[in-house]
Amino acid sequence: MTTVIIRKSKQGDYKSFTCMGHAGYKRFFFQKDLVCCAVSVLVINAVNSLEELSKDITTDIVTTNEETGFIQCFFEKPLSEKGTLLMDSLVLGLSHIEKSYGTKYFKLTFEEV
Repeated sequence: MTTVIIRKSKQGDYKSFTCMGHAGYKRFFFQKDLVCCAVSVLVINAVNSLEELSKDITTDIVTTNEETGFIQCFFEKPLSEKGTLLMDSLVLGLSHIEKSYGTKYFKLTFEEV
């Protein structure tokens, strides 16, 4: 199962997110893991957009491990309005994946920090 944890402050500010694991969703033996691919695209696009469009992060603060499906990103300062919108978009996309494929393959959780 793939899990994404979104961490926010009591005030609702994004603080970090972590993506880990592989979903294991294959309907046919020759297929790629569609859920894992979808989650990966959204998460990697969010990281790239936070770096290039909002300038809220630099990739040197992002930790990754392709084999385990691990991506972690901490926000060193409060996100800009653009950065917050990008994170809201990430959450929206991930929520739809969870609704479509169920928590057997993907789980989106939130933590208050």
